[in-house]
Amino acid sequence: MMKASAFESYHPIVLFIFFASTIFFTMFLTHPIYLAISLAASALLLSTLIGLKELLKTTLYTMPIFLLISISNPVFSHRGVTPLFYINYNPITLESTLYGLAMATMIVSIMLWFRCYNLIMTSDKFICIFGNTIPILALIISISLRLIPRLKDQIKRISNSQRTLGMYTDTGNILEKVKSRIRILSILITWALENSIDTADSMKARGYGLKNRTTFSIFKFDKRDIVLLSIILLLILINIIGEIQKYSSYHYYPYISNIDLSLKATFYYISYLLLTILPTIIEIKEDLKWQSLKSKI
Repeated sequence: MMKASAFESYHPIVLFIFFASTIFFTMFLTHPIYLAISLAASALLLSTLIGLKELLKTTLYTMPIFLLISISNPVFSHRGVTPLFYINYNPITLESTLYGLAMATMIVSIMLWFRCYNLIMTSDKFICIFGNTIPILALIISISLRLIPRLKDQIKRISNSQRTLGMYTDTGNILEKVKSRIRILSILITWALENSIDTADSMKARGYGLKNRTTFSIFKFDKRDIVLLSIILLLILINIIGEIQKYSSYHYYPYISNIDLSLKATFYYISYLLLTILPTIIEIKEDLKWQSLKSKI
């Protein structure tokens, strides 16, 4: 369950630019330090949103993916100049092993960032950004993002309703379990079709598709949004310059690059760290402020 977040109270444009930049950098910067920072920052932000207990549950889901990617790469790819050992005369190289770990870290980091994105960037915020420029596409994406969570919630409701009638999906033989699940699927499809008709009628009643139709938004772009957006854009620019100057570049093949720990390189590492932990800093700041106000009561 997500708690109230201070970071999500900022304007949707600021939130979208932050997540777009962090996900973009995570996808294209394969430097070990950048990947480690991205993984740690995404896990830290997710823990502030859903709690440490839920984060551990999420880790249990992502761990098999991490192990599968990190193990499969050195098994199927034998590139590299530093063999560690041989399996059926095929070398398991240090370079392919480290590259597999890097790719696994990247995939898991992206999954965690998207989890944070889904918790903070709700459909109304997405429509606030793109509703006027690309209204049809914004609506389709918004409905698509809402569809799976709503279907999951409806499946739980149908299953609980079936249980109250004595129809269990986890008891009986295989044929009975299949029949129970088919019955739930049939009810779910019927609900989805009826809900789509209600949605269409609601959109028509609200004048969707008419010319000169205006949109209402509760989000206002104020001074604190300007400050945070300026900081994010500045840090993005610094990291782009770092990439242009090859400080965030890293090669795994045919041999492993050396990690640059010079003062200038460290400056770019710290700038990326600040970019990724900005939401966490905001959350910690608000928590400390709240605790201070509570102590004065």
